Amino acid sequence: MAKMLFGRRASTSNNFSPFQAFCVALSGRVGTGNIVGVATAIALGGPGAVFWMWVIAFLGASTAFTESTLAQIYNFKHKGELRGGPASYIEKGLKKPWLGMLFAILTLAGYGMLLVLTQANGVSSAFANSFAVNPLVSGLVLAFILSLVIIGGAKRIANVATLVTPFMAIAYIILALIIICANISAVPGMLGVIVKSAFGINPLVGGMLGSTIAMGVKRGLFSNEAGQGGGAIVSASAENEMPAQQGLVQAFSVYIDTILVCTATALMILCTGNFNVVDPSTGELLYASAPELGSNYVGYTQAAIDTVFNGFGSAFVAVALSFFVFTTLMAYYFYAESSIAYLFSRFGKEGSKAEKAVVWVYRIIMLTLVVLGACTSSDIAWKWGDVGLGLTTWINVLALLFLFPQALAALKDVEKKYPIKK
Repeated sequence: MAKMLFGRRASTSNNFSPFQAFCVALSGRVGTGNIVGVATAIALGGPGAVFWMWVIAFLGASTAFTESTLAQIYNFKHKGELRGGPASYIEKGLKKPWLGMLFAILTLAGYGMLLVLTQANGVSSAFANSFAVNPLVSGLVLAFILSLVIIGGAKRIANVATLVTPFMAIAYIILALIIICANISAVPGMLGVIVKSAFGINPLVGGMLGSTIAMGVKRGLFSNEAGQGGGAIVSASAENEMPAQQGLVQAFSVYIDTILVCTATALMILCTGNFNVVDPSTGELLYASAPELGSNYVGYTQAAIDTVFNGFGSAFVAVALSFFVFTTLMAYYFYAESSIAYLFSRFGKEGSKAEKAVVWVYRIIMLTLVVLGACTSSDIAWKWGDVGLGLTTWINVLALLFLFPQALAALKDVEKKYPIKK
């Protein structure tokens, strides 16, 4: 995977390099789910939800590989640039043009609108906690900065993601390791609690097995996006020597998102004891370590950092989350713009005035939703996010079940050319 990540491409190309596609897709994966989503999973599913996030990451890596490889096989040219994704391989691979169009429309609704609310809400909550910033102000500032990037198109998005995403992910993991090392004696016990809680044998959450699995799976999928189709849309725009190379790169991004970043957040919260566990069916507080935080889930991560760097946690999480969400929203915009490109290409209207007008209308809608999401309550924002998560996932995963043999055949081609040395 690492070998494929830094593959070469023509210097004159207008398309993404494998590393740029990796960064754009990773920016879509690393966001609110890694900081707020993990805390939410622990609060509503108990520590065992972390175990099911790990499980879904390993399964998700396979779906990320498959969808990204298929996106390479079935991509198309749009105004001289490579585009594609699930809509394209559903149309051409399954021979279902109507279903491909439906997927593109649902991508606009899910990624381009509903999930935007959740991401913007995470930033406004963090800044409200840290600096008492009015959510409306946070939303307006985020929308303004985002507009400066998305108006520049795909290449500007790729360039910004390449600079920001790796830097913030590495900085966040380093800080998490410091917190974990400061509480290293508690880590073995917490790992035991995670495993026991995952199977309902921990007295703390013994009756919550269903919620534990559900929250781990939902928040794991929300974080790594595997199977939703977003990573595939980015992968279609990358130049690779062989289709499966991009599939391997995107599988790697799932591991980084969940196994590294999500686990870092979970261990910070758990080993410092800064979490609550609530029965989601009754609202009963089963375990209270930070009762004053209530449903302010981002506060659990901030409180964990404060145990080592007093007064620094809130500010760092707010800033980190703003960068993560900013790059995630860039990726969401790219997914939506690519879906618009697919729909117009489908009718031979690529590059038309109508397409340009629709793109501008969508930009205004997205920026408006950023502001609305910032001002929405966390519970409502996450519910809409779960709806957005499901819109594209059902169709995409069903398509992968029919088309995965093509991805496996492409993998064999890579294995023949780049054999693993034993």
